[in-house]
Amino acid sequence: MEWYLKVVRDNYANFNGRASRQEYWMFFLFNIIFAIVAGLVDVFLGLGFVYLLYVLALFIPGLAVGVRRLHDVGKSGWFLLISLIPLVGAIWLIVLVASKSNPGENLYGTEPK
Repeated sequence: MEWYLKVVRDNYANFNGRASRQEYWMFFLFNIIFAIVAGLVDVFLGLGFVYLLYVLALFIPGLAVGVRRLHDVGKSGWFLLISLIPLVGAIWLIVLVASKSNPGENLYGTEPK
């Protein structure tokens, strides 16, 4: 939960720097859990807007942590757009965000560990 709050509270729209694998995947995990909970609240309470508000509120931090994760492996944030290539793009993006960090300093800053 600490990593999720770090992304949402401290780095809401921060596209600069680097994000470790742990920061990215913990944010991803909690984001999926909270999205499912928001969807269930919509279904059971019949509200219809909780999930939409959650997705809209977390769109920018999700992009920002993805860009920072790509910076950590030495790629530009624009590599997020490879996910638009059907099937192959999504697989390639998963491989990139699951890769080990570039050790030391790179073009985007120092190693986040």
